[in-house]
Amino acid sequence: MTAVDPLAERRAAARRGCTRWLQGHGDVAPADWLAEVAAAATETDLDRYGEDGEVAALEREVAALLGTDAAVFMPSGIMAQQAALRSWADRSSTDAIAVHGLSHLVVHELDALPELHGLRLQRLTSEPRQPTVEDLDALAGPLAAVTLELPLRDAGYLLPTWDELVAFSEACRQRGVPLHLDGARLWESAEHLGHSYAEIAALADSVYVSFYKGLGGMAGAAIAGPADLVADARRWQRRHGGTLFVLLPYAVAARDGLRRRLPLMGDYVARARELAAELAALDGVQVLPEPPHTNAFRIFLDVPVDHAREASLRIAEEQHVALAHGWEAADVPGWCMTEITAGDATLAWTVAEQVRTVSELLALARALASGEGRLEGSAG
Repeated sequence: MTAVDPLAERRAAARRGCTRWLQGHGDVAPADWLAEVAAAATETDLDRYGEDGEVAALEREVAALLGTDAAVFMPSGIMAQQAALRSWADRSSTDAIAVHGLSHLVVHELDALPELHGLRLQRLTSEPRQPTVEDLDALAGPLAAVTLELPLRDAGYLLPTWDELVAFSEACRQRGVPLHLDGARLWESAEHLGHSYAEIAALADSVYVSFYKGLGGMAGAAIAGPADLVADARRWQRRHGGTLFVLLPYAVAARDGLRRRLPLMGDYVARARELAAELAALDGVQVLPEPPHTNAFRIFLDVPVDHAREASLRIAEEQHVALAHGWEAADVPGWCMTEITAGDATLAWTVAEQVRTVSELLALARALASGEGRLEGSAG
């Protein structure tokens, strides 16, 4: 029998009792979420193994938004990007894929591309910045594809400027190498880049987009690009076991997110920038980047991580406010950090209220660090 973790139980209970969230779209009860999805369904035909119904409608909508020939829906982004990059490699004389050393492909996928597909990852850079044309030029030899993660999440949700993105795209085309955009948060990036989704996608040869982040869907992703590339990706989707018998709830939730939340992306980004500016004015607080490039940024506090976790938990219990999904130790000793992503729940209360609550967390964490309060344990 698995032992019950009292701290985990306490944390879960506090989360269930929250009525305000700083992060994203807030929590929703499973039954309520399923009811929302049921109400959002529009197609009369049921999808089967990734074809027809809501899935086909979603694929048409994504291709239209991105200005591509076709798109294919898949149940996960990891699967989707493997399918796209393997499809590019199958057309090439090399198995080398250029990536950023901090990209999701490198950091979070257990070496999926080398282990499952035998692809060699060539690092453009591992510095916390977007790759440059000079980084690409420094990679000698042929490449099957080049990837850019927009934004680069593990560097603080960083984006290039539009001119930098155009220059990188042109460099790939001059070299004759397909450019693949890891656009897990592409929907959130258009505000900073100052161009439409189709204009952004036109700089690449294939694009991956996610439906469960800023759009608030249940799960799922899409690969968009030329019809033949998408057809090849569909074959790899089947080989990965990704053509589930029914994908209905994921496709419906994704389409609902496109209808309801895509028009609000500018509002989410504006709130993130306003909130980041106010938080950065507090003593002992740093934000990255400043200003945020998207609706997400990192916040650093000059208190130890255990004290931030305990303070965050107490605020959740006493004020019913969830400030963070979790706090981590920062690279600077004695500091901690978390990520803030603006969404519907963030817009539901004022910046002044949010900054005041973070100030209370900071004061409580400092009191705990000085021994004025009792540290009961670690919590997210």
